[in-house]
Amino acid sequence: MKMKEKLSINEFDGKKFKVRVVEPDYNKAVVTHYLHNIDNGVAKHYEEDAKKYVEEFVTYKNEEEDLKLVSDIALQQLLFEVEDVPFPTPENYSFKFIDLFAGIGGFRLALQNLGGKCVFTSEWDANAQKTYHANFGEVPFGDITKEQTKQYIPDGFDVLCAGFPCQAFSIAGKRGGFEDTRGTLFFDVAEIIKRKRPKAIFLENVKGLRNHNGGKTLATILNVLRNDLGYFVPEPEIINAKDHGVPQNRERIYIVGFRGDLGISEFNYPKPTGKKVSFSKIKEKKEVTSKYYLSTQYLKTLKEHKARHASKGNGFGYEIIPDTGIANAIVVGGMGRERNLVYDDRLTDFTPTTHIKGEVNREGIRKMTPREWARLQGFPDNYIIPVADASAYKQFGNSVAVPAIQATAEKILNLLKTK
Repeated sequence: MKMKEKLSINEFDGKKFKVRVVEPDYNKAVVTHYLHNIDNGVAKHYEEDAKKYVEEFVTYKNEEEDLKLVSDIALQQLLFEVEDVPFPTPENYSFKFIDLFAGIGGFRLALQNLGGKCVFTSEWDANAQKTYHANFGEVPFGDITKEQTKQYIPDGFDVLCAGFPCQAFSIAGKRGGFEDTRGTLFFDVAEIIKRKRPKAIFLENVKGLRNHNGGKTLATILNVLRNDLGYFVPEPEIINAKDHGVPQNRERIYIVGFRGDLGISEFNYPKPTGKKVSFSKIKEKKEVTSKYYLSTQYLKTLKEHKARHASKGNGFGYEIIPDTGIANAIVVGGMGRERNLVYDDRLTDFTPTTHIKGEVNREGIRKMTPREWARLQGFPDNYIIPVADASAYKQFGNSVAVPAIQATAEKILNLLKTK
């Protein structure tokens, strides 16, 4: 297992200690999950392994003499580091949830805003884990398909959240049930639901899931949730982020379910707010560096590409979003940025800050910044972006739209309260 080591000076109870921390990546998830739940019963689920890791890998040394301190003191020092984050757990939380395929925590932000306590999270991408840790003080567990990871999921949580990837199932000639989803990531979600029986489930996926594999994929998912697992699952609905307070035309399919014994037989997805928000609302307020402005050569290539498609009657190519408009869906890859260019004539220093062909264009055309993408997804400005731009674009492009998730989650929680 890969090991990481760091050395720092820490103070506890008025005394300074040199702290040498050697941590396997997997163990950081156990320890941070334990510390996040140290004041509730869920902590017991992680306690044995967490204290073992702390005792084994954390050594406090007095400046004058070697002194091994008890693990409780080490935990208190680490607890400060876990809690000193932009988005800590609400003090008086009213429900518990888990965050699968967590990305950078869009679900978590939404449900914490509603008073929720996250008791388990998983995300395999290392850069996304870094961003998640910076904002929530918790390192996500990795591969959720591994039994070792699943064993760390506690009992007794209320809501399971998962923005799982879309995969086709091998269901030719079969009934399309639980066993037919083996080898897909949905199978792992379904298996966790089967074991833990949360009160509610909230799944998110791309709009194309509705017609994926000729509609068989969604039909199998609904059959498993309804018939194999016994959940009331209303018809999934396509929710657009632009209808819930952000200037982005982003459609995603939401699947909501309630455990059968709760007696819930009706659910209404949130209605559009009716309030239109334009790009100007989230546009950078100050001058943006020249690295976000297109080079003359790049812009020439985009214009020629669009002209070729236009001559064939196609509407492909770059698009410039006016301040009064709304963005296209932000997605991973160059097209996600090229379909969301903007005009910004405030640039005063046209000196290139990156290696480009040609010069910085004088038409005021630039890419949106990672912070603007964060705002398009409803992330607040105190959300930390600790990674390079390329990773940031990928992470926000893959994320959920927080306001739309929150509006739907609020409907789920209100229904659970009545039951």
